[in-house]
Amino acid sequence: MKKLTLFSIFLAAVVIILGAYTRLTDAGLGCPDWPGCYGNLTVPLSEEKVAQANAAFPERPVEAFKAWNEMIHRYFAGTLGLCVLAIAIVAVRQREKGTPLKLPLLLLGLIIFQAALGMWTVTLNLLPVVVMGHLLGGFSVISCLFILYLRLRYTAGDAPKTKQAPMASVIRDQGITGLPQAKVFQRNLRFFAFIGLGVLVTQIALGGWTSANYAALACTEMPVCESGWQERIDVAGAFSVPDADNYEFGAHDYGERVTMHIVHRFGAVITFLYLLALGISVLVSRHTTSKQKYVGAFMLVALCTQVALGLSNIIFMLPLTVAVMHNAVAAVLLLSLLNLIFTVFLALENDNAIGIEKRNTVSFSGSKPLQGAGAFSIHEAPLHDHFNASTSSHILPKAPGGFHG
Repeated sequence: MKKLTLFSIFLAAVVIILGAYTRLTDAGLGCPDWPGCYGNLTVPLSEEKVAQANAAFPERPVEAFKAWNEMIHRYFAGTLGLCVLAIAIVAVRQREKGTPLKLPLLLLGLIIFQAALGMWTVTLNLLPVVVMGHLLGGFSVISCLFILYLRLRYTAGDAPKTKQAPMASVIRDQGITGLPQAKVFQRNLRFFAFIGLGVLVTQIALGGWTSANYAALACTEMPVCESGWQERIDVAGAFSVPDADNYEFGAHDYGERVTMHIVHRFGAVITFLYLLALGISVLVSRHTTSKQKYVGAFMLVALCTQVALGLSNIIFMLPLTVAVMHNAVAAVLLLSLLNLIFTVFLALENDNAIGIEKRNTVSFSGSKPLQGAGAFSIHEAPLHDHFNASTSSHILPKAPGGFHG
């Protein structure tokens, strides 16, 4: 199941990239029906089928390039749906073995809703709310798959072999010298990381709204927009849905698109500063694990790459490759932040397990005769010595030739 989940993550990334490519090449309505294309399973290519398609949809004649963009995206999305269905079936069958069940079932429901959004994207003629929801749905699918993979990997290979001291090997690498301070820091990190997640998801939604309304080039000057942008601000209009028969190429006026673009830029600044501060705090703190430092560094690299891609979109007038990568790196940044949150939960969970072990050991070795004999006595050494100790069911006394280090 772990390999299937990993493959599904790869497929979800491909679907996100293909979705961005389809949107940026104005191929969202390349096939005006759903799930087929002009009533076919593939793009009509023969003269006879093209003539039939044009007769059936006279308002949207066949454009093979756009139609193939749309259909390839659907093929990959359909394959991803089958993989998620397989994951859910395996999870149900293996639920007695401790395999996660709720998350695969949530994924199945999410992928069904995502398919419905894909259909509404076509049938409602690129309604911006649906297009943005479809984008967020794709990010939600890959996020849930990634969380499931982390859980499966931890359960299958990275989980400690004993229940009594599950974090001994991990905490040895932390360099933490004071557990109470480290626990407080991890709790604070969890809180601020969740705020960062909310900030990042909001920024992704703003980017999706800007793209869905074709406002990516509404401002082409730095640092904010062209002169006179203050007079064009219309927040209410920018975040409303005007009445239109077709939303292809946008239905908002210029001022509303300028507002969308400026809000997205300010959101980018806020997101960058917040995640930058979060990543730096992870790197410089002595209460973070080596894994968290690695994830924090990776997140900062993704963050800086994303900002550079965003600036390139403006400076070079939205080149297709850069715009597609801007979507892809946003997904990478989201997954890196989720990975950081996962490591925090893991550290806190294992810290609680170590606390339980210590209390059990105190209870077990509390009799005076045994302490006098020194067989199971607890050595009041610094906390990091306990973390570097053996992962046996009791804490061994510090003695020459013991199991320290």
